[in-house]
Order: sequence, then structure tokens, then C-alpha cells
Amino acid sequence: MTFTKRLRDGIRRGEITCSVRIWLHPRVTVGHRYRMEEGEIEVDSIQPICFSDITPRLARESGFVGVIDLLKVAKHGRGENIYLVRFHYVAPSRKPAPRPPNNP
Repeated sequence: MTFTKRLRDGIRRGEITCSVRIWLHPRVTVGHRYRMEEGEIEVDSIQPICFSDITPRLARESGFVGVIDLLKVAKHGRGENIYLVRFHYVAPSRKPAPRPPNNP
């Protein structure tokens, strides 16, 4: 699942936790994680919705100014089915610095 660059900071801050997608069929799975350039998103739920469910409030919750702004980005390929994907951001794990070898 990819996001436009302008949404990525809001996702990392936890301000954006859902996305409207217009697909032929779901392209994500609940519980799976999908990479971003830094960290991942984990899908919490996916549900089919109707066009009338795409409100200005949902558009803003998804990181867009309004419904038209959202719809310009939401459609992928020949998609006809509308899905609401809820997710949360998972920050990259920090690996501990390597320990120096023990010298006798």
C-alpha cells in the first residue's frame, strides 16, 4: 500500500489512520504490515463502503482537503469497489549498535 508523499508525515505522526481506496478487490490483508520508506503500516481493518460514505470528514481524516481531493488519488487501475482501510503506523525498530569483539 503506497501513499502520496504529502501524506507520509501525517501517517508517521499518527494523524492519518485511514485510507479510501477504489480497487477491483482488496489489495491488503488485515494484520499484515506494508513498508513505507521509513517504518511500516499495519492494517487494522478493511471494509467495503459506498460512494455516499465518502464524506468531507472522512476525506480530512484520510489526510485530504475534501472529497474531490481524495477521489483524485483513491482510484487505482480499473477499480470499481470502494474500501475503507484503517491502519496504524509502526516505527522502524532501532537495532542496537554492534558490540566490539572481546580481546583477551
